[in-house]
Amino acid sequence: MKRALDAFLAHLRGEKDASPHTVRAYGRDLLQFAAHLEEQMGRPPRLGDADVLAIRGFLAFLHEKGCGRATVARKLASLRTFFRYLNREGLLKANPARLLVSPRQQRRIPAHISEADAAALLDVPGDGLPALRARAILELLYATGMRCSELVGLDVSEVDLDARMARVLGKGRKERIVPFGVPARDALVAYLAARHATAKDDTLFISRTGRRLGDRWMRRMVADRVRQVALTKKVSPHTLRHAFATHLLERGADLRSIQELLGHSSLSTTQRYTHVNAKHLLEIYSKTHPRA
Repeated sequence: MKRALDAFLAHLRGEKDASPHTVRAYGRDLLQFAAHLEEQMGRPPRLGDADVLAIRGFLAFLHEKGCGRATVARKLASLRTFFRYLNREGLLKANPARLLVSPRQQRRIPAHISEADAAALLDVPGDGLPALRARAILELLYATGMRCSELVGLDVSEVDLDARMARVLGKGRKERIVPFGVPARDALVAYLAARHATAKDDTLFISRTGRRLGDRWMRRMVADRVRQVALTKKVSPHTLRHAFATHLLERGADLRSIQELLGHSSLSTTQRYTHVNAKHLLEIYSKTHPRA
C-alpha cells in the first residue's frame, strides 16, 4: 500500500499541481488509515485489504477518538480520491469508499464582527516595523477577504499599488485578482518603506531576519491584537474574511461578486461566509417588496 500511496501523492504534485498543503493533508489522512489497518491486521496492509468493512472500521475508530464530523468527512473524502485514482490506474477493480455516506455536517454560524470592531482592530498604534507590518496585514486581510495562506504567499511583484490590485493564488492553484482600498494601500506603502532594510527577495511579508512569515505567526499576531483592543469575541484571520463578505453584502454588493472576490467555486460556500443581521434584512424588505 505504501508504494501506491507514494505514487498517488506524486500524482497530486505532478499532474494535479496540488499545493504542498493539500499534498500534506492527503498524506496525513492516508498514512493514518494505513497505520490503523496495520494495527488491526498485525502486518503491513495490502491494497486488497482496504474494503468497505475496513473503511467503516476506520471511521468508527475516528468517532471513538472524538474526531468531529468535518474531520471524519475530510478523511473519507481523501480515501475516496485515493481509491478512485487506484481504480483508474487499474490497481483496484472498484472504489470501496464510493458508496459510503459522509457524516451530515452541522451548520455553524461563523464568528462575526461589526464594522466598528473591525476598525478598532485595524487601528494599530506605533511607527516601528512590527506595527507597520501588523497594520498592513490586517488592512489587507479585511480589504480583500484573502485567506491567511493566500496572504503569506504574496510577493511584492503581485501587488499593484497604483491600481490597488493584488494577484492571488487560491485553492486549487486558481488565480484571481482582488482590489483593495486606499487605507490598505497606504498601510502597504508605509510597511514597504520600512521593510526594504531586511528584505532578501520578493516576499511581501517577512520576519526580522527576512524570511517569509507563516500562517501560525499571522494567527498569533491577530490574537495578540484582539487582546490589545479587548474584543470579547474570538477573532482569527478567517473572521476578517467573514467580515469582508458580510460588510460588502450589508452595503449592497451581490453574492455573485462576493463569490468572485473570495475565490469560491460554489455560491453555497459564499452564503456561509455572510452574516446579515435581521434589522438589515427588514430594511431591505421594507424598501424593495411591493407589498411590504
